[in-house]
Amino acid sequence: MKRIKSLLPDYFILGIVLMIILAYLIPGIGSQGSAIELKSLIRVGIMLLFFFYGLRLNPEKLKKDLSNWKLHITIQLLTFLVFPLVVLAFYPFFHHSDYFQIWFAIFFLAALPSTVSSSVVMVSIAKGNISGAIFNASISGIIGIVITPLWVSLFMNTNSGSFDFSKTILDLVIQILIPLILGLILHSYWGGWASKNSKWLSWFDKSVILTIVYNSFSNSFMGGVFQEIPNVLLLILSTIVISLFFALFYFSMWISKKIGFNREEQITVVFCGSKKSLVHGSVMASVLFAGSASGSLFLVPIMMYHAFQLFYISIVARKMGMEKR
Repeated sequence: MKRIKSLLPDYFILGIVLMIILAYLIPGIGSQGSAIELKSLIRVGIMLLFFFYGLRLNPEKLKKDLSNWKLHITIQLLTFLVFPLVVLAFYPFFHHSDYFQIWFAIFFLAALPSTVSSSVVMVSIAKGNISGAIFNASISGIIGIVITPLWVSLFMNTNSGSFDFSKTILDLVIQILIPLILGLILHSYWGGWASKNSKWLSWFDKSVILTIVYNSFSNSFMGGVFQEIPNVLLLILSTIVISLFFALFYFSMWISKKIGFNREEQITVVFCGSKKSLVHGSVMASVLFAGSASGSLFLVPIMMYHAFQLFYISIVARKMGMEKR
């Protein structure tokens, strides 16, 4: 039974697929003018998601983990500098082409922060530096609130004709940063409750993301976005995304050895530096590309990357964990 379960798709990935199918078959649920508008529901859901995330973070533990600055700088540079620069190198080839939007969607993926829960879990399985993983995965999401929009703003004028950076930052601060800080402040009071109910809070997080996925794809299907994208292009996109993952995964492995990190630190660099967050990607896409009919296009590379990184890194983590025994 364990072997059969290992071959089945992750329930969350399956849920994403079902949301896309639902959006295709029944688009427009919760659209503007409905009794319950999904746009408003998603906004509240995002704020609660990051409030609960803040509750689960321990401020004192984060302070203690600051000491290993070389590890932290390496991971954050891989996440927010090396990754975007790799994709940016291909910008001249797509700048004036019909496929600029596809390139921009991949660039958005490259500019996103690292994952939180799966990074920590995989580092734990592989017997890596768990405290380093917790710190970097947590701080990455906070840094991304500013860095990701900054990267994206470089090309928003090319993509949409206008981009109000200050309004976007304000939206991200209201929806993400303020609830996160409030959660951190209240950690000493409700942190225990959040830890005990982490399973249910995780389901809530996933429900918010599934709602965002449905809403984004619903708008795109109604706007006819995917009618203009041939299936072969989606196949090429998936190949590019997987290739990008392998390039960053093995570069992270190589650079961590060159710097001289020990085995546990190398594992943390590789797993945290090569991963991208579907949670932050979904949330930021809903803010950065709000009102855009092609908003779901920016979710496609993230979902592909997320599914593949879970699949591949889980295999590598188990193998590394066995080697440590």
